[in-house]
Amino acid sequence: MKTALQKLSSRKLWAAAVGIVTGLAMVFGLDEGVIATVAGTVVSVASVVTYIVTEGRVDAQSVKTVVQAVQNAEDALRETDGK
Repeated sequence: MKTALQKLSSRKLWAAAVGIVTGLAMVFGLDEGVIATVAGTVVSVASVVTYIVTEGRVDAQSVKTVVQAVQNAEDALRETDGK
């Protein structure tokens, strides 16, 4: 199951949100320049958030891998000392 943070980092979600906001802005007659600025800003922010979240996950997995390797080495040393 995806966490809320994972869902919020989805580019598809943000693209859909931009589409909805853009459509509503056109319906209500906002200036095309404003619409383009808002859409560009949302897409840019979504890209940055996605990058940060993805890099955070990669870093977290690297830490887990290192911790597991250290635990395995500690277990191996304890087995050697016990024999």
